[in-house]
Amino acid sequence: MEYGRERKPMKQEDVWKLWQQSILSITSNYEKAPEVLKIDDIVIGTLGNFSASIGKAKSKKTFNVSAIVAAALKNGVALNYSASFPADKSNVIYIDTEQSPYHCLKVMKRILRLAGLSTEDNHPYLQFLALRKNTPEERIAIIDEAIYKTNNVGLVVIDGIRDLVYDINSPSESTYIISKLMQWTDEKQIHLHTILHQNKGDENARGHIGTELSNKAETILQVEKDKADSNISKVEAIHIRAMDFKPFAFRINEQALPEIVVNYVVEKTKVGRPSKDPFDPYKEIRIEQHERALISVFAKKDVYGYEELQEALVEAYNDADYPIGRNKVTKVITFLRNKRIILQENGKKYSLNPNRYY
Repeated sequence: MEYGRERKPMKQEDVWKLWQQSILSITSNYEKAPEVLKIDDIVIGTLGNFSASIGKAKSKKTFNVSAIVAAALKNGVALNYSASFPADKSNVIYIDTEQSPYHCLKVMKRILRLAGLSTEDNHPYLQFLALRKNTPEERIAIIDEAIYKTNNVGLVVIDGIRDLVYDINSPSESTYIISKLMQWTDEKQIHLHTILHQNKGDENARGHIGTELSNKAETILQVEKDKADSNISKVEAIHIRAMDFKPFAFRINEQALPEIVVNYVVEKTKVGRPSKDPFDPYKEIRIEQHERALISVFAKKDVYGYEELQEALVEAYNDADYPIGRNKVTKVITFLRNKRIILQENGKKYSLNPNRYY
């Protein structure tokens, strides 16, 4: 059985207690979650919630998150982030699931330097965990132990949430991990920030766990390379519960630390007609149209080769009131495959996933 899927029967009295504890009262006072992380006075993180950074490979996501951690350690400003954690929430736990201890040490030293702290000794408020060698079950258990057994934790960073699951497209594993994030943040009243790659073909966070993360997170920051200068990385919010902040950019200086690009222009105005955004099947085609077209196609056959699937989809999307041609249908198939709405087993023919999730 896939880990995280086992369901233990609950006692009736336990269910009753949980039900009663879940009922809100109009006469009760519920405290607003403390605001602990901001960008330009805009709240991006509160205690009891989690956020995420997403971006393509080499977009400098870890450099960006290093600044968030540095701000938390000094309870001040680093890069464009400002932190104000309560005195009893001063400890930070940083979990890296991808890199070797050697490279983790470089990240830890960078964080301390950004915070203006000594790199000669371990900092009492920073606990850095290198979990590359561990299995997903071990990683979850270690994180759970660290969160519940460390006093005064305010911020937890998981650099590589993808490595807490075996299958990034598993609905059950994804739901389990997101449930753990909600449990940890709520029960310990911490803020948790995690990092996930984006799909190569679109701007969505990778896999089913990316979809779940985007649906539940308080803030999703996108880090991407500037199209005109690859040495610059831009940070903007693609989802935020508070007011949006003005995007900013940073570059890596001679000390190997991120620094703000002053007077950065977010988007240059081009002469002539405004350029049209690239075709995005997720944004431009409604779920109902996708579903109508796919049901029509796979009602005729269970499996298709690539070329016959192209032809069938062109006809079906036209019938679903979204005309597409050969160029667009290629992007549609890529989108459907990335989201595991259609499956290609062992590089062979395509079939419709009965457990598809948009």
